[in-house]
Amino acid sequence: MKRFEQNGTAPKAEGVYLLTVVSPRKGEGNSPTGIVGRCLARQLLTMGRHVRVIAERDQCGGWPDTVEVVEGSITRPLECARAFDGVESVFLAGAHPSTVQDALTLARNAAATRIVLLSSHGPEYEEANPPETWFWLAIEKAVEHSGIAWTHIRPSAVMGAVIEGTYPATGADWPGTVRADGVIREAFLNQGHYPFIHEEDLAAVAAAALIGDDFTGTVIEAVGPPLSTRSRIRSLAAALGRAIETVELAPDESRAIWQHLGWPAGAIDVTLYALEEYGARFTELVQWTADQRPSVADITGRPLRTYDDWVSENIDSFR
Repeated sequence: MKRFEQNGTAPKAEGVYLLTVVSPRKGEGNSPTGIVGRCLARQLLTMGRHVRVIAERDQCGGWPDTVEVVEGSITRPLECARAFDGVESVFLAGAHPSTVQDALTLARNAAATRIVLLSSHGPEYEEANPPETWFWLAIEKAVEHSGIAWTHIRPSAVMGAVIEGTYPATGADWPGTVRADGVIREAFLNQGHYPFIHEEDLAAVAAAALIGDDFTGTVIEAVGPPLSTRSRIRSLAAALGRAIETVELAPDESRAIWQHLGWPAGAIDVTLYALEEYGARFTELVQWTADQRPSVADITGRPLRTYDDWVSENIDSFR
C-alpha cells in the first residue's frame, strides 16, 4: 500500500480511479464500503487501472501494495482535496448530503469524466417525503446535476456486511454467538428472508460502470434474491461441519439485542420489516429481482456468487 502524501508533490498519473471508503455505518441502507472498496480495487488493478483511495483512519489498512491511500474522509472532501488530482473516474461511497457538492466540485475541477455512486434503496421511499428530509435521494440528485456522467448503484444487502458491521442487523451477532456457544438467536427464523449480494459481484458491477459507457445515466438495481434465514444458517452449519442451535425470538427481543449492539432504531425497523415482508411476498420479490435489467449477471457475464460461496470464503469468522 503506497501512501499519498498530502504535504508533498502529488504524483502525476493518467486515468486515476478514485474510490472513497468510510468507517462502518449501521444506519439503514449503508453498504460496507471497506469490503466492497477492497474488492473493487483488486478488480480494477487486474484491469491495469491506477487506483487511489480516500479512506477514513480505521480503513487505511489491507489494500493491495500498488493502491495509493489518502487518509481522510469523503464527508470532509476539502480536507483531502489534492487526492482528486488526476482523477478520471470516482466510485463515490459514503458521501454525505451536506458536503457532497464539495466532492463533486473537486471532481469536476479535476476534469473527472465519470461518477459511480454507491447508493441505497432509500430514494424509492424518500421521494414521498419533503426534500429537506432526503438523504440518499439528495446525494443522487446532486450527482445527477454535477455535469459529470453518472451511474447510480442501488444494491441489496451485502453478504460481507456481517463482517464489517454495517446494515442490515440480521446476522450481526452471528459470528460472536456461533463462536461462543454455537447458537443463533433471532426473530423470524422460520419465515424470515432477506436479499443479499456478494461483495465481489457488487464490486464487479461498479467496475463495469466505471470503465465503460453502457450504464451512463442509469440506475442499476444490483440485487440478489431473498435468502431464507434458515438457509443461511444451514450454509454456516455445513461449512463448520457441525450443528448450530437456533432460538426463535420475538421481534422485540431481537430489537433489544440489536439496540444493545448499537444499531439505530431506523435500521432495526427496516431489518425486521424486510425479514417479514420478504418472507410473506417471497415469490413476488424473487420475480422482481429476476426482472431487473440489466441484471447483475448481465453485467458481470456470469451467475451470481451464492451464500455458500461467501460462507466458504469467510468461515473463519465463525470458528
